Formats: sequence, C-alpha cells, structure tokens
Amino acid sequence: MPLLATIVAGVTSMGTPLNLVHGPDSPLVDTRRTCARVALSDATVLLTGETGTGKEVFARFIHSGSPRSNRPFVPVNCGAIPEALIESELFGYVRGAFTGAVSARKGRVATAEGGTLFLDEIGELPLALQVKLLRLLQERSYEPVGSSESVPANFRLIAATNKDLAEEVRAGRFRSDLFYRLHVCPVRLPSLRERRGDIPYLFRHFWTARRETRTVDPAVMQCLASYGWPGNVRELENLVERVSVCAEGEVIRAIDLPLGIRAPHLEEISSVGDVRLPAAAVSPAAALDDGLAPDDLLAPAPAAGGPGPVAVVSASSPGSAVSDVLVAAAAALATPPVAVTVAVAAGPGPSDVETAPISLRSLASMANELRHAVRAEAGATSNPTGNTPTPILQFPIDLPTMLRDLENRYINAALAQTGSNKKEAAKLLGMGRTTLVEKLRRRSSDVRPSGPEPEAVESE
Repeated sequence: MPLLATIVAGVTSMGTPLNLVHGPDSPLVDTRRTCARVALSDATVLLTGETGTGKEVFARFIHSGSPRSNRPFVPVNCGAIPEALIESELFGYVRGAFTGAVSARKGRVATAEGGTLFLDEIGELPLALQVKLLRLLQERSYEPVGSSESVPANFRLIAATNKDLAEEVRAGRFRSDLFYRLHVCPVRLPSLRERRGDIPYLFRHFWTARRETRTVDPAVMQCLASYGWPGNVRELENLVERVSVCAEGEVIRAIDLPLGIRAPHLEEISSVGDVRLPAAAVSPAAALDDGLAPDDLLAPAPAAGGPGPVAVVSASSPGSAVSDVLVAAAAALATPPVAVTVAVAAGPGPSDVETAPISLRSLASMANELRHAVRAEAGATSNPTGNTPTPILQFPIDLPTMLRDLENRYINAALAQTGSNKKEAAKLLGMGRTTLVEKLRRRSSDVRPSGPEPEAVESE
C-alpha cells in the first residue's frame, strides 16, 4: 500500500502537524517511515527506547495516520497508577463492586472504543494484571470489576517501555506469552546521543516555542552537541526552559548552561577572542600554585567590544623562559575559553606575536607542568630521574615541636599586632579567648620557646 505524503509528514486528519522535529539525515527519517506504514493497519505496536525519547509523540503520530485518527487517543501510564487501582482504571467497575462504588464507571479501555489505547511503561504492569491484558488482546473482550458479563472491546493497542522486555521475561518479571502478543510491530526509538545532528533543530523548536528571540552563541551548541543527554529530548526541553528563564543577557553564552553540561567540554569550545600577557612582578611559581592564577596577573576586564586582557612579561625577569606560557595559561583559566594571542617582550626590541587557539584543558596542563618547572628552577623541587618533580622532604623531623613553634609564632604575632589584647588576638587566630589563654598558660612550661613573648594584658 503506498504511503500518503501527509501520513509521512505527520499531519492529523484535522490538518494539524505533529511535532516530529529532526534533521534531514537523522535516524528518525527511517523510523518515521516505518511508523507511517504501521499506522495504516490495526497491528499492535511496541515502542521501545530510553526515557525521554518521545515514545508518546510517536504513538500519537501512528494514531494520527491510522483509520482511527478521528476516534479517541487514550494514554495510560501504567507506572503512575497504584497496583490496587490499575485494574479498575483499565476495565472500569460496576455499582457496588467495592466500598464506595456508588455508581458504575467506564474504564480506559471503554473510553478508547474505536480509537487507540496507549499503554506507556507497560513493563511496570503487575503480573496478575498481565494475564487479564493478555485475555483482552486475545478475546477482544473484558469484564469490568464486580461484573461477570463480558464487554466487547474495539481498539488499537500501542505499548511503550524503556525496559528490555526480553530480559524481563528471562528474569520472570514479565509474561512471555504477553511479550510475544505485544511484539508484533516493534519500533525502537534512538536516543538523542545517536542523533546529535538533531540537537540544533530541537533547540530551535523549543526556543521559538517559548517566543524567544535572543541570539545563541555557537559555543552553546558545541556544549550541547558534546553532552551525553541521559534524559534525551525531555532533558533538552527542560534545559531550554531553564536557560530561557534564568539567562539575563541578550546573547545566550556557554556560561548560562548548567555546570554539568559545560564543564566537561570547555576544551572543545573555540570562541573568537584576544588575550595578551600583562606585566606583573609576581613569581610565576607562586602565581600558579595549585594551577590557579591570582588576580594580580590579570588586567582589568576590557570594555565591551574592546581587546581582551593585556600583559607583557620581560624576558629578563625571573623564570622568563616559561613566564609567557604561564601567564597565558593563568589568563585563560580565569576567563571564558578564547583563542590566545601571546605577546612576549624579547628585551628592548620589538615583540614577537603569535596567534593560536589553545584549549583550557591544554592550558591547565601546561600550567601544571610549567609550575613544577619553575619551582625546580628555583630549587624548590628535585627531579634527578626525569620523572614528575616531587618536593624535598627531610627526615627525621620532630613534628610536634615544629607545629608548636609555628603556633607560638602566630600567637606572638597576633598579640603584637593587637597590642597584647587577648580578645582581639583570639579573633585574628580564629579561636576563642579562653582557648588562647589556656595555650598561653601551657606555653610557660615549653622548653623550646619560639621567640620573645610579648606581655599579654587583660584589656577587653
């Protein structure tokens, strides 16, 4: 039977298009044609795929292209209905069936008469109810709760699950006869990871649906394309809503994305920018301790549209062999990902300028390695074997005495700074006044005083 263009396009009998958004080379192109062909029959369809892949959207797509499109589409989430109520929800009940049943009530099966019944999360269906569903599919009749009379049923069944039903059968949690009854026309929906090319189309669809007109930076799309999307399309839709509500600027940038999405992929962002090196009389080893740059190394933020932070490091300064790369790494680690332009003064002559895009991860790695190199140059580390430099530690050591001496020096300095005011000195040391007084009393028995002890007064 030939497929109508309106069916493949996903247009309802009322002429309303369905939201099947994807690119021209998406795996959903074949999935869409399969669903369009299945829609022409009354065969049972089993939609499988991860959560958030759009199983209900495709169920509605199949219903809209079927001969039953002008009849009801009744969705039922089997995992959201309590086990004690799901039978009465599906099959209905008669008056007096149980306490509180003061009148008869139609179930979802009766509501879907002549149309489509969509059972979502069918893998959550209790085993006792799986037997009744199997009979419904075989006999096309059912008995409402509290009734002994069979009621004929006329509907088309579409089931969906994010579980592996074959594995559930092997584990004894799903009936094999019901599985084969459902497994007539199986359709697997690909995850968003398998169709990353659709992300820009989906983002634009959700963005315009919220009547957003703000510009989105290309770096944002790079982050979205690299993310794993465990929640698939539903997670992307929620992200678009979050960015639309929380972002304040006129341009949506990578910084507006949640940290879990942008942080693992910052090295893949290559925005256009300009960073040069600012003059600083700070030791490179101290500046990049623990891989972080102090504020002293960075120039003030540039004006809008102006050049990036600027710095110049003299080649004759200490550690000049590596200072240029160290400061470039520091600047990049403290600013958004940019292409770095490094300008190093080679003495009194003109500067040599070289422009190259450097990722944050590579800059951080260079900063870490060069930090050790500068420390080794200053004699702080030793690297006789060519392996990663390690700090020089001298043993044996009287650690308790060393810590006590260090504590005494801090106490003396705090007392000297506060004019021997114990209360103020305790605040500087981050302890209570009583604790400081007790330490001063114990210090009278110390056999190794750390230096002249200023006289403490009891002034408050």
